[in-house]
Formats: sequence, structure tokens, C-alpha cells
Amino acid sequence: MQPDPSRGRPDHDIAMWGAPGSGKTTLLAALYIALTKSGNGWKIVGSDPASSDYLVERTKDLLQGKVFPEASMALERYHWSLIGPPPRKTGFWNRKAKPGQPPRIGIGMIDAPGGLFGAGQRPAGGPSPQDGSGDPRRQELLDNLEHSRGIVFLFDPIREFTYGDAFDHMYPPLTRLAERMLAAGEFTDGKLPHHIAVCVTKFDDPRVLETAEARGLLTTDDDDPYRLPRVAGDDARELFHELCQVSATGSADMVLETLDQYFHPDRIRFFATSSIGFYVDRRARRFDWDDFQNMLPEEVDEDSRIRGQLHPINVVEPLLWLGQRLAAIRSAKGVS
Repeated sequence: MQPDPSRGRPDHDIAMWGAPGSGKTTLLAALYIALTKSGNGWKIVGSDPASSDYLVERTKDLLQGKVFPEASMALERYHWSLIGPPPRKTGFWNRKAKPGQPPRIGIGMIDAPGGLFGAGQRPAGGPSPQDGSGDPRRQELLDNLEHSRGIVFLFDPIREFTYGDAFDHMYPPLTRLAERMLAAGEFTDGKLPHHIAVCVTKFDDPRVLETAEARGLLTTDDDDPYRLPRVAGDDARELFHELCQVSATGSADMVLETLDQYFHPDRIRFFATSSIGFYVDRRARRFDWDDFQNMLPEEVDEDSRIRGQLHPINVVEPLLWLGQRLAAIRSAKGVS
């Protein structure tokens, strides 16, 4: 469902990109939960009924049903606004002044079946991605990438270990995007004009967490009462590189090299992300290395139900980073 044109178009368009099962739908569903738990005053508001309904239904699935949302089977469009706390007036003379307008980041997202990005080649031991040549849905996805200036690219290291097809789902649309930007005169310096947030998903999986721990990449937030492990932004790229080494096809390194080839280095940022976070015992209320898995194994529950409370990690941060960077560019250009 398209938004009402009378309401205006979002200030920034952010596209989601990734292989099937990389976590796009779950990341979207965890947004409200992550914002509420952050306590930083930011909130997400739907710009149309479909987007509001998505938030309500998917949040209910995660919080009450303890189940993951089903993967996208069709092209789905969502339009939201991230609204922050109003800036406070400071100083003696401003005590009675009204607070300023709250910052607002408009986000237009298109979520789609990851298979639409496929190269049409069957990964070793895995399912064959759809080629999608001539598919109008794929053309719409390319249109979205072309008109967006922010991209959330999801890399699933567990899928990469099994199928090794992240590069297959990245390279074809990227080459077509570059072709379009070149024709539009926006590839003049040899780089795409987009900002891209690379999310290494499933940080809560023991194989991912233990890789970060073995490389000395883990840290904790002093303000986090649960002391949940995290990977700082500067180290998330190194984690991405390490996880690429276990690719089933050995092609994952090409993903990192392609990102560096097509995007400005200061417009790429890596995040270690988990939509459900780690299990935290309600009594201990602290992260426990001996009991941190928040997803029940399939042999316990075939629906892969979520075990405990959700503590999303780096779900909001990629979107805020993209929105703030895009807002800064608009401001520098004098666009209100």
C-alpha cells in the first residue's frame, strides 16, 4: 500500500538488502522493542495504516507469541518516522522558553524476498536463488536502491557457513545499481553516493559470539545493567572479516572487497546485530556465559520459539546512523 501523497514523502529512503533468511523481517519487527528498551526518547510512528499494522502485529508475534515473523514472500513497503526527544532550552534566559522541535528521521523501506536479489546460481548444497530477470518486482527493488541514499545490508554468517551465497545475492543488483547511477551522472568519482550500514546478524548465536570473544572484540556498555556483550563499531568490521573465513563457497571475502570497491570508506559502517539478544535470567539479571542462548533449538521446539525476554542489540543504531548522516548531507546542501 502506497502512502497518502498528501502526507508528504519521507525525507530519507532506506532500503533493506540481504539473502533469504538473513533477518530482514525480524530486524524490522524488533524496531519498536529496541526503541522502547533504549530509553533514549526516540519513538517510531507509522506513516500509513499498513506500516502501523506491521509494527503492531510483528511486535505481538515477538513479545507474546515468542515466534519469529515469517519471511517476506512479496514486496512490502513501509513508511515510518523516527522521532527523537525535543531539544531542551538551557540557560537563565531560556527557562520559560518552549522546547524546540524534536528531530525527525523519515524512513521509507521496501522489504522483499531475499531470493529476488539472487544471481541465479545454485550455491553448494543449498537452494537455488531466483534469477528474477525481467521480474517487475526486481525492477522495483532496483528503483528503490537507486532512489535511496541509505542501505541496510544484512549478512547472515550462519547461512554463509551453510550455503555461502551472500556474494551471489549482492553482486548482481550492485552492478545494475552502479549502471543506473553512472547513467544518471552520480558515479562521477567512481563510488556510489549511498551510505551503507552492514549488519552482521545473529550475534546471539554461540558461533558468532565465540568468534568475537576469541578475537578479543567484545566489550560492554557501562550503562547496560545486564552487562550484555557487544562489539564496538570499530571492531565490527574485523568480526565481519573473521566470519567471512567460514564461507561454504569461500566467496564471502568478495563481499567485503566489493563494498570497499563501490562505496566511500567513510560511508560504510559495520554493526554486530541481534534482533532477540541474549537470554537473561530474571532473578540474576546479568549476562551469564553458561546460559545465554535466547532461541530454543529446533529439537526442543520446531518453530524455533524465543526463550526469554528480548534484548535487541544494534537494531536501532544502524537506522539512526543512516538517518543522521543523510540529514547532515541535506543540511549541508541547504535542503530543509
